[in-house]
Amino acid sequence: MSQPATPLSEQEQNQLVKQIGRAMLPALPPGWQRIRAEYRAAGRHVEVDLAFAGPDGQWRPVRPPMEVVQLFGRLRTGMYEPVRGTWLSAVYEIEAPAAFSVDFNAEDEPRWRNAPPLIGFQDELRTFPRHDERIPEWLRQRLGLPPLPTPVEPEPEQPAAPVGQDGELRTAHVYDGRDEEGRPVVNRQAIDRQLGDALLTYLEGAPVVLAARDLDVDEFVPADRDVPLNFRTDGAWIWAGAVPHYLRKHGLPPEPDLVEHIVARGFRLDEVDDATRERAVAMITGGV
Repeated sequence: MSQPATPLSEQEQNQLVKQIGRAMLPALPPGWQRIRAEYRAAGRHVEVDLAFAGPDGQWRPVRPPMEVVQLFGRLRTGMYEPVRGTWLSAVYEIEAPAAFSVDFNAEDEPRWRNAPPLIGFQDELRTFPRHDERIPEWLRQRLGLPPLPTPVEPEPEQPAAPVGQDGELRTAHVYDGRDEEGRPVVNRQAIDRQLGDALLTYLEGAPVVLAARDLDVDEFVPADRDVPLNFRTDGAWIWAGAVPHYLRKHGLPPEPDLVEHIVARGFRLDEVDDATRERAVAMITGGV
C-alpha cells in the first residue's frame, strides 16, 4: 500500500492555497470579476474545471493551467489524515480584487463529468486509506464493500437475572456442512473488519468451560495444526475454539444467528453462573 507524503502544516496549506490562486490568473483575460475552480479526484482520476465571470456576470470556461492541477494535487495529498482520509473535491472561488474562499469535501460524492472506473476508487483507498467507519456509503457501494452494521438501539434496562437461568443453550456450527469428499462447506455472507474485530473480542472473552491441551487440525489448511480444542459459553450459546480461530485466520464469520445474538447484546458479556457452565459441559460431552 502506498503511503501519502508528509502532511502539510496549516501554514504550508495556506501558502499552497495562495499559490493556486496566483496560478489561475495567467489563464484569465483582463477585467475578470469572479473566478471559480473545482477540483475532483478519486485515485489517479482527476477532473478540474476553471471559469471566470466578467462585468456582465456570465460564466465562461477556460483551460486550467497545469500548475493549478498539480498544486491542487499537492494540497490534497498534504491534507491527508489517517482516520478520515483526504478530501475528494474542492471549490475555490475568488472575487476581485482579492477576496477568496475554499471549500473542501471529504464525504459527499463529487459531481463527476465522467464517473471514475472502479480502479479509481480502489486507488483512492490504497493511496489515502481511511478508517472503515469513515468510508461514505456511496463509496462503499462503488467498491462493493458491505454496508456498516446498523447501530443497535439500547433496550430499556431490565432487572438483572443470572445468565443462563432460563432458556436452552444453543451450540454454534463451525461451518455449514461437508461436501461429498468430506470438506467443510461454508455459505455465509462476509462481514467487514470492524464487526469481525468486535466479534472476536466477544468470542475470545467468554469463559472457557472445557479445554484440552492439544491443538486440532485446520480443516481448511490440513497441514496446519493450530486450532484450539476448547469450548466457551456466554450462557446462551456454546461455541468451539474453532469459531473465533477460523474468523481470525480465514475471515470465516460465525453462523448468522450467533452474530445476531452477539450484536443484540451490544457485544456485552455477562457473568455465567456455575449451574449454566455445568450444563454447557454436559451438552458438549453428551451428558444431556
